[in-house]
Amino acid sequence: MAAKFELYTDKSGEFRFRLKAGNGENILASEGYKAKASAMNGIESVKTNSADEARFEKKETASGKYMFNLKSTNGQVVGTSQSYESASGRDNGIQSVMKNAPGAEVDDQTA
Repeated sequence: MAAKFELYTDKSGEFRFRLKAGNGENILASEGYKAKASAMNGIESVKTNSADEARFEKKETASGKYMFNLKSTNGQVVGTSQSYESASGRDNGIQSVMKNAPGAEVDDQTA
């Protein structure tokens, strides 16, 4: 299975997307958007910005786990990772987004 963006509606009616790797694992999730077009723009932003490793902000959580944010050129967060047990796991997650996001298809589950 190839990587894909899943576009869906959450319980509060907002549009969200998640990037899933070929193995089905979630590797990046978005914030909620009021409009579907805004969520689609977010997907395009992830595709564009994921090519630049400098756009990834590596972080450590308060509980000692590791995660990252993907930021657009204006500094806005366009995607957030899951929590990882190790820095190397987080770094592998970043590499997975860089590899998978640019060519990922959009699976629109809102229709």
